[in-house]
Amino acid sequence: MLTFVLLLIIAYLFGSINCAILTCFVLRLPSPRTIGSGNPGATNVLRLGGKKAAIITLLGDALKGFIPVLGAHFFGLTEIQIATVALFAILGHIFPVFFGFKGGKGVATLIGVLFGYNWLIGAIFVISWLVLAFLTRYSSLSALIATIITTLCTIIFYGVYSAAPFIIIAILVIIRHQENIKRLLSGTESKIGQKKSSLP
Repeated sequence: MLTFVLLLIIAYLFGSINCAILTCFVLRLPSPRTIGSGNPGATNVLRLGGKKAAIITLLGDALKGFIPVLGAHFFGLTEIQIATVALFAILGHIFPVFFGFKGGKGVATLIGVLFGYNWLIGAIFVISWLVLAFLTRYSSLSALIATIITTLCTIIFYGVYSAAPFIIIAILVIIRHQENIKRLLSGTESKIGQKKSSLP
């Protein structure tokens, strides 16, 4: 139990490290919280600093979810305990203690925790996102649908009980995309490649 609690704390603290803000600071770019969409995530960094900065941000945000979940596997926690560690990494990203509890939308970190939990489910997310993004050109919509698909896969693979933390994660990701959803419904959401795109 002590190991489980320590991993929850570590996962939350890892999640609270906002790679978008740190990357922009190191590369001397404007803060992603004050320019563009205002979201401290990889997409806004792409808009501000280009592909290199966005890739660094994406990998950093994914790793901070991947590492704690992998650690939970290493210490032999149960499936629901591992999933809960994943949830705490997402909570750290969305509500970071180091940045006034104002974080990103959780998609990049979700990719990391999914690969840490089950690489096949992580692969399903990435493939779903890529196919949907190619077809729709909407990154936000692709992320939302991919999140739902992988949550359903987790339920199918592990059952509702063990997948419960991932259901909570999906709800949080959807809530964090509420402005994107409004723009999608109104037809004003920007598409991939547009100057003012609003990707997760």
